[in-house]
Amino acid sequence: MSIHDDKYDVVVIGAGAAGLAAAISAGETAAKGDRPQRIVLLDGAKAIGVKILVSGGGRCNVTHDVVTPADFFGNRHIIKNVLAAFSVQATIDWFASMGVELKREETGKLFPVSDKARTVLTALTGRCHDLGLVIRPDHRVTGLEGPSESRSGFVLYHTHGTLHTRKVILATGGRSIPKSGSDGVGYGLARRLGHRVTATVPALVPLVLEDTMFHKTLSGLSLDAELTTVVKGRTVDCRTGSLLWTHFGMSGPVVMDASRFWTLAHEQGESGEMYGNFLPDQTQEQVRSWFLEQARDNPRRSIGKTLSQALPQRFSETVIRHIGCDAHTTICQLPRKDRDHLLEAFTKFRFPIVHDRGWNYAEVTAGGVPLEEISFRTMESKLVPGLYLIGEILDCDGRIGGFNFQWAWATGFLAGRAVSASVRVDGEACL
Repeated sequence: MSIHDDKYDVVVIGAGAAGLAAAISAGETAAKGDRPQRIVLLDGAKAIGVKILVSGGGRCNVTHDVVTPADFFGNRHIIKNVLAAFSVQATIDWFASMGVELKREETGKLFPVSDKARTVLTALTGRCHDLGLVIRPDHRVTGLEGPSESRSGFVLYHTHGTLHTRKVILATGGRSIPKSGSDGVGYGLARRLGHRVTATVPALVPLVLEDTMFHKTLSGLSLDAELTTVVKGRTVDCRTGSLLWTHFGMSGPVVMDASRFWTLAHEQGESGEMYGNFLPDQTQEQVRSWFLEQARDNPRRSIGKTLSQALPQRFSETVIRHIGCDAHTTICQLPRKDRDHLLEAFTKFRFPIVHDRGWNYAEVTAGGVPLEEISFRTMESKLVPGLYLIGEILDCDGRIGGFNFQWAWATGFLAGRAVSASVRVDGEACL
């Protein structure tokens, strides 16, 4: 179905998590007023909500039980205010009102009780339908003109025609998982309306290691590790969590969370290094003391068996071989030079990263439209009245665990409520 020269009160560009939340919030706010409002969602993909469906291994990690500004990267003062306006409890209640009960897992992640992401998407689209909101898949926006001296609203060009609207909510996402429709088109629209866009790089993305590494032999093995990222000789991030070895390199929560620092340095042409401590609760000196104790108490035990007391045997023996030692060598026979080399390999292992795995495997985008250019109370642009920016298009990215979804719900709620109230204040709806 095409739209030609139609007039709307609110157009939401992008029908992902943030866009759906904004449309529903706008629709619910409008329903409390005395005039109906025409609200439409346009999405470039043929099927909406792809990111929702693939998230959390197909279960959709809706949010986290505790969400703080420290879980995000960006202007944390602004992030704090946005999160405060729509709390985790508000998210839980909101989904419950749509018939979706959430459950908490040991990690703090909240999933639908059904363990199916489709439950979440169906509830969101169902609420849109109940509110009379129009969703148009396969309507890619190609141009957007803002208000001018001769025109109060926006003119929007898409693959099926032209559309006029009073207000626009940009919810196009970033550049991650482009098959979902978030291929960076929103950045161009924002730029043409006067907004800045900071460097955008893949975040929450697995990392590819040199072929000479041992990762393929360990594929599927996970272990706790402390990852330290160093850029231009300065430590920019240090975090502990589960690391998963894969056929291409490494993944797992700690790698995904740390990846943004490496990809950002790489994008800016700076030297970025990542190091791993596979005994994360101990310093190199503590490990050295422990190793010397073992040498004194069990001098005839092999270094392989000694290290397998603290680490998975398959892993420890692989690293021992990697640095050129024999796992069967007894501790008392190990030369000091090899011992020092060994200790460094387990406490400060330098990962030979070639590149990240790319946008198709990145869960989120780091970078985007600066938060300073929007009002955190309404998500309205400070540069273009009537334009609202939400979700991943903004320069804010959270760590793994449902935090980016919470950002989507919160920014969507704020923008939807504000835009509908603004339409009502402006005068009669355009019906």
